[in-house]
Amino acid sequence: MSNPKHDKGEHYFTSPNAEPFLERLIFNNRAIILIAFLLLTVFLGYNAVKIQPDASFERMIPLEHPYIVNMMEHRDDLENLGNFVRIAVEVKEGDIFTKEYMETLKAITDEVFFLPGVDRSGLKSVWTPNVRWVEVTEQGFQGGTVIPDDYDGSRESLEQLRQNILRSNEVGRLISDNFKSTIVYAPLYETNPETGEALDYAAFSQQLEEKIRQKYEEQNPNIDIHIVGFAKKVGDLIEGIGSIAWFAGITIVLTTLLLFWYSRCIAGTLVPVFSSIVAVFWQLGILRLLGYGLDPYSVLVPFLVFAIGISHGVQVVNAMAIEAAKGFDPLTSARLAFRALYIPGMLALVSDAFGFLTLLFIEVDVIRDLAVAAGIGVAVIIVTNLVLHPLIMSYIGITKGGINHVQRHGEKEDRKWRVMSYFSHPGVAPISLLIAILGLGLGLYYKQDLKVGDLDQGAPELRADSRYNLDNKYIIENYSTSADILVVMVETQREQCTQYEVLTAMDRLQWELQNTPGVQSSVSLADVSKVVTKALNEGNWKWYEISRNQTIINASIREAPSGLINTDCSLTPVLVFLEDHKAETLRTAVDVVEQFAQEHSNEVHNFKLAAGNAGVEAATNEVISKAKNLMLAFVYGVVSLLCFLTFRSIRAVLCIVIPLGLTSVLCEAIMAVSGIGIKVATLPVIALGVGIGVDYGIYIYSKLEKYLLEGKTLQDAYFETLRSTGKAVIFTGITLGLGVVTWIFSPIKFQADMGFLLFFMFLWNMIGSIWLLPALARFLLRPDRMVAKARAAR
Repeated sequence: MSNPKHDKGEHYFTSPNAEPFLERLIFNNRAIILIAFLLLTVFLGYNAVKIQPDASFERMIPLEHPYIVNMMEHRDDLENLGNFVRIAVEVKEGDIFTKEYMETLKAITDEVFFLPGVDRSGLKSVWTPNVRWVEVTEQGFQGGTVIPDDYDGSRESLEQLRQNILRSNEVGRLISDNFKSTIVYAPLYETNPETGEALDYAAFSQQLEEKIRQKYEEQNPNIDIHIVGFAKKVGDLIEGIGSIAWFAGITIVLTTLLLFWYSRCIAGTLVPVFSSIVAVFWQLGILRLLGYGLDPYSVLVPFLVFAIGISHGVQVVNAMAIEAAKGFDPLTSARLAFRALYIPGMLALVSDAFGFLTLLFIEVDVIRDLAVAAGIGVAVIIVTNLVLHPLIMSYIGITKGGINHVQRHGEKEDRKWRVMSYFSHPGVAPISLLIAILGLGLGLYYKQDLKVGDLDQGAPELRADSRYNLDNKYIIENYSTSADILVVMVETQREQCTQYEVLTAMDRLQWELQNTPGVQSSVSLADVSKVVTKALNEGNWKWYEISRNQTIINASIREAPSGLINTDCSLTPVLVFLEDHKAETLRTAVDVVEQFAQEHSNEVHNFKLAAGNAGVEAATNEVISKAKNLMLAFVYGVVSLLCFLTFRSIRAVLCIVIPLGLTSVLCEAIMAVSGIGIKVATLPVIALGVGIGVDYGIYIYSKLEKYLLEGKTLQDAYFETLRSTGKAVIFTGITLGLGVVTWIFSPIKFQADMGFLLFFMFLWNMIGSIWLLPALARFLLRPDRMVAKARAAR
């Protein structure tokens, strides 16, 4: 079954027996195991095709962060939690004061009112009764709904509507500054209060398109609809999943073609692709059985599972082709390939899994879901690519064309490998290390500019010219109040939120915020009190202050909007409108509030952050910032420990891990230079890059050590490593890099960013293992001591 010349030097990878127990267990029961694989694939594949897209506002925010804890505690008292849509209805010619426009706006308001998931009590539009005007006259306060009670579309009623709007304080909020559009504001439920079902963002976004945008733009060519909000953004991302599947298909086809060019063997091409696709189906099936769906951020994980499967499958094909070229039959070739690869393969895959599971440190459920999905995928690959793949190949074997290709190109390729083996030469290795140190220095310098959070306006997950970002740009340019709202919650005892001390503290906070870069404006109960107090005193600006007389304060806030005070007067929010949600803007505003809260919170009033979509973004950025370094430290720690337990050498660990560390630094530097921030969509790439990259180093080092233990010099050992494993590593890195580089053309910006970053990490991890690892080995490894230690252990 085995050949003595192939057992030489194999003591590190096997038990004292020529055939390890695991090998005998698998290959002596081939038929039974393959039947079990078939049944499992049918069952899990059936479940895989039923997996559904899944998205949730709460799963995309760090629920354990103090800001979010505060927000969820007061969610029933706040209107600006961050989950809402704003629908701007624009008139192309003329202004909003026409009968036709107002009829269209009323129809749209009614349509939105009945959409499932809308919090109807919080719906706001010119046509809703909670949008009112107030003025002071000689007879006292007068007010009413913005839409006149006797509105009939006549010129007189439209003029009355104009006057009501001007007196409503809604210009710049619900009505554009140029009177060319108005907004329908719709807060959303996370779960339907009647059915208890979670909001289906994909379906909700589709309804907005079909029942609002398409319907009314077709009915009235003079109308343009602009829609923004978390639900619409997520809906557009889910819609883009179709393009992700399309690009993944291109990657599979390209990988298959390149694999055939590499192996010249139909079986050696189709079997690893088939095994990797089976792994994807198993992963998706298990996820569905565990109750998971695919959210917009974890939808790329199946491709990563496919990529990892191909990476290990190429090693199996390469090892079998070498053994088949020596004259072994398919079964023996498969057994020898398994014997040589199962320990480094399992080590690499376990390292991958732990690398992905470090994402569990990040307190955002979508990232944790991604970690679980990737971890399950790697666990599945251990079975499909280290068991299923060799078993199938043990029946089929490498074709004659594949064997001839190995034999025909052996001597020609040897010249190339001989040149590359000089990476381990005593004269070349120092130059490589010098280049690596220079690259590390440049990477550390440029990565200083790396930011946590979004660096652009709008939705950075989508292209700048996407419909969503164009809609967002329109609203920013035509409305005074931003869509990026930071809500500061001011807590008091029951019935104490209108006390003079509370309102004056809020007023001081607003003064500081309004003099903070990035803050557009702010609104609170203190503003209402000052405006009404002035109005009660004949509009005299000298009275534009918070009165010390509690009776006057109570009178001034009697008609305060519900969103600025809760029912038992124990909470009143300060709404802060930001220019954008860029990381720097959020950090600056949050720092001001935190400093103020620390200095001014007391037993009477307590300032707490934060609600609103900007508050959620700020909390998410803070969680990611704190978790990033912990995550990297853990992933490198676990990878180092596993490598040490396997190779029993600190020097071996350094040879494998140092190239990975250089790749991580350079990746962060490229992100900084390219204007890509660390956020929910991009942070996983760093961990995934380390997890996948460690495979290359483990395969290279395991072979290099094997040949060193046989007594070869370092350069000769590395030459043999390149002839066997090295060419498979180079092919894998290039193939996977070319596969993901096509993603840069995706309409989904975060997929394009991930494709760009993964392309770099696939290629550079491969380069690091081929170029830098042997240079490090020249200085770190001591082959004579390794051989002596191995002989003593026998």
